[in-house]
Amino acid sequence: MITIASSQIISLISAFIWPLTRILGLISIAPPFGNNTVPVQIKIVLGVMIAFIVAPTIPVHPASDPVSLTGIMILAQELVIGLGMGFVMRIVFAAIEMAGEVSGLTMGLGFASFFDPQTQGRSSAISQFLVLTATLFFLTSNGHLALLSALIDSFQSIPISPTLESGFNLQRLVVWGEQIFITGLRLSLPIVAALLITNVALGILTRAAPQLNLFGIGFPITIGVGFLMLGLILPYLSVPFDQLFRQGFETIQSLHRPLAPSSILPAR
Repeated sequence: MITIASSQIISLISAFIWPLTRILGLISIAPPFGNNTVPVQIKIVLGVMIAFIVAPTIPVHPASDPVSLTGIMILAQELVIGLGMGFVMRIVFAAIEMAGEVSGLTMGLGFASFFDPQTQGRSSAISQFLVLTATLFFLTSNGHLALLSALIDSFQSIPISPTLESGFNLQRLVVWGEQIFITGLRLSLPIVAALLITNVALGILTRAAPQLNLFGIGFPITIGVGFLMLGLILPYLSVPFDQLFRQGFETIQSLHRPLAPSSILPAR
C-alpha cells in the first residue's frame, strides 16, 4: 500500500506554488504577455504550463507550509521578484512610448490621441505606432522566448528563500527607470531636431514675408516633415530596439547583483 505523508504533499504544493507565483508576476506585467487585451485565462494557463516544466528543475526549495507565515512571506517575495522582472521590460516599452509622445507633440499631433488599453489612458498616434512596431520586432526576434529564458535562469541566480535576503536588488530596478527618459529622448531626437530646423526656417520665412499665414502653412509643413523623418528613420529603428531589448534582458539577469558604485549618482 502506498502511503503519502502530509509533509510530502506540502512539499509538492510549495514546489509548484512558489515558482508559479514568480512566473505569474512576470506574465501579468511584462509586454506582450501583460497586455490587457490578453485574456486572464490565457495568462494563467501559460503560467501553469511553464511552472509544470520549471518546478522540477529549480534548486531545492525551503520546506515550509505555504499557508504559514513563512510561506506567505515567500509567496509575497516571489510575487515581488516576478513583478520586478516584468517591470524591467515594461520600462523598455515605456521609453518607446515616450519617444512617440515627444515626437507627436513636436509634430503638432497632440490632439491625435487614442485610448491605450495597456496604460488605461490616452496615448498619441505616433506613440501607438512605435509601440506596435517595437512589439512586432520583439516577437520576430524571439524576445518573448529570451524573456522566459531569463525568468527561468532567475531561479538559479535568485533562489527561492524564506529570508528576505534573496539577492534581489531593488536599487538596480529603480536606477533602470531612468531609461524611460534617456532612451525616449534619444529615439525622438532625429524628429525633434528636424522639426526644430523646420520651425526656424518658418520663422525666418515669416519675417521675410509677413503676409504669409504662419498658422495656415506651418501646421501641415511640420506634420509633413515629421512623417517624412519617421519614414526615413523607420528602417534603422531595428538597431536601437535590439540594443534596448538586450539591455533589458541583461538588467533582468543582473537583478541579483549589487549596484556598481560608478552607476550610483554622487550625493550633493
